[in-house]
Amino acid sequence: MQNNKYLALIFCHILLGVLLFFFPILAKIYAFAILVIGVIVVAITQNKNNQVLYICSYIVGSEVFLRMTDGSPIHEFGKYSIIVFMILGILYSGFSKFSLPFWFFILLLIPSIIIANDTLAYDDEFRNRIAFNISGPICLGIAAIYTIGKRLTVFEVGNLLIFIGLPIISMAVFVSLYTIDIRTALIGTGSNSGLSGGFGPNQVATILGLGMFVFFVRSIMFSKTNFIFFINIFITFYLSYRGFLTFSRGGIITGFAMIGIFIFSTYYHSKKIGKGKLNLLVLIMSILFFITWSYTSFLTDGLINKRYTSKNAQGIEKKDILSGRTELAGDEIKMFLDNPIFGIGVGKGTEIRTEKNGYITASHDEITRMLAEHGSLGIVALLILFFLPLIFHIENKQNIFMFCFFMFWLLTINHAAMRTASTSFIYALALLNIRFDEK
Repeated sequence: MQNNKYLALIFCHILLGVLLFFFPILAKIYAFAILVIGVIVVAITQNKNNQVLYICSYIVGSEVFLRMTDGSPIHEFGKYSIIVFMILGILYSGFSKFSLPFWFFILLLIPSIIIANDTLAYDDEFRNRIAFNISGPICLGIAAIYTIGKRLTVFEVGNLLIFIGLPIISMAVFVSLYTIDIRTALIGTGSNSGLSGGFGPNQVATILGLGMFVFFVRSIMFSKTNFIFFINIFITFYLSYRGFLTFSRGGIITGFAMIGIFIFSTYYHSKKIGKGKLNLLVLIMSILFFITWSYTSFLTDGLINKRYTSKNAQGIEKKDILSGRTELAGDEIKMFLDNPIFGIGVGKGTEIRTEKNGYITASHDEITRMLAEHGSLGIVALLILFFLPLIFHIENKQNIFMFCFFMFWLLTINHAAMRTASTSFIYALALLNIRFDEK
């Protein structure tokens, strides 16, 4: 992508964040435009250059932004849209013979839906629970069927990352405008919706962490001039700063983990001169990250330090460093042991916890949720998800992004389940056959 076009797109998305903050009604038009333009592009091009991947990338980047601005017509708009576009991609471009395990993965999800249908009243609540818990895995399965074996160059993957990153810039602008005075929104060391655009900090941090990775990669691999490099670096560190301020740790730690894996992969594939340049860049990046953290710590009166060391505002270490997720996981493991074959059914975990606690508590861990609600079939499904990218990578070692994408999925499902479409789609990108072009 040309530098002028890239800068113009960044500016437009900064402006978009401002417009949606002051004129929220535009969010619904924005969501509608994404869907309509996407369908038109796929229909005209017949997906000859994997256009559905670019459209789905943009949907992933905009999903949480649309949720926080009430632009989504339905909560699972992102996942359903990706499912539709991936099906269109399959119809136009077909699928690989290697996708058979993911067809089987989708079939493994069906028995739990049938069990839920027998034990829950078929009403709006039932449909919402099914959509909330099963739309993520189904989205993943269909996306994986499309992507596995598809050949893309590293340059094309770089363009996919642009489409993911642009709406994240808009979201960061919106979040910044939502709370101008940071100190007035500080309420302790818990996740802070007031500093997350008035929305769920977990989801916001997840997408900001992904954005950190996107623009870090852009700065290292796709900055054609020093000016573009500094723009990408600034965006990377601004997203990390806003991510810290959500006081939600999972997404930001995941972003840093992806960056660390990317550095290692790039270093491994580089020659001697490239390794020397990379060493210098890593040193500069480390200093900048330290400065960003120090500034955030100063701005929050040290509360962010206590958050990441699992202490409360008084500096007392918390007994449960995972904010109650350990107990949730323990309950779901017990449900699995009581129903080891087919599980308790999709959505039943939330129902059981609601009856037990008196309030709705959704699962944060996709692994234990799959065990509880799908039983032994869930174990088989998880094994497919875990081993297929690793096996496929043996014949696709040029995919320097594979472990980055795989790690995003693995870490995110352990703190945010599959609440966002990003978990499903980024996993699917790990299955691409990525190669360096000759140039």
